Amino acid sequence: MHIWVDADACPRVIKDILFRAAERTQTPMTLVANQFLSTPPCPIITSVQVAAGFDVADNYIVQKAQPGDLVITADIPLASEVVDKKAVALNPRGELYTKENIRQRLSMRDFLDTLRSSGVDTGGPKSFSEQDRREFANQLDRLLAKLAR
Repeated sequence: MHIWVDADACPRVIKDILFRAAERTQTPMTLVANQFLSTPPCPIITSVQVAAGFDVADNYIVQKAQPGDLVITADIPLASEVVDKKAVALNPRGELYTKENIRQRLSMRDFLDTLRSSGVDTGGPKSFSEQDRREFANQLDRLLAKLAR
């Protein structure tokens, strides 16, 4: 198993949780972003800087992810693609994307995008909270235990 992180918009606190979990479980992890990212001095944690551009990091992750890998992303289209590849997708708030719920999430995202493009203010995501951090950490621990079997 490999952990792939869509790192451009991933909160720092989530990256820190991931760094500790990867080291603790000795699970290889790669952060993918279109900017330089610093990683801890650990041989199983790496980063890849991709070219700037729309979906370049997402495309890299889709290309590299294998069945059983874990992908951390808030990007619903990316989550949909990796779920189709039989990888596991988890967002930074601890929500697991599955084949059962990803189509609904994708439809809602597209609907909200249509509203925004027609001038409707749909608001944005709520602020990242301590509860979100806990939900993510708990879900990550469950997934790493399950996927390691």
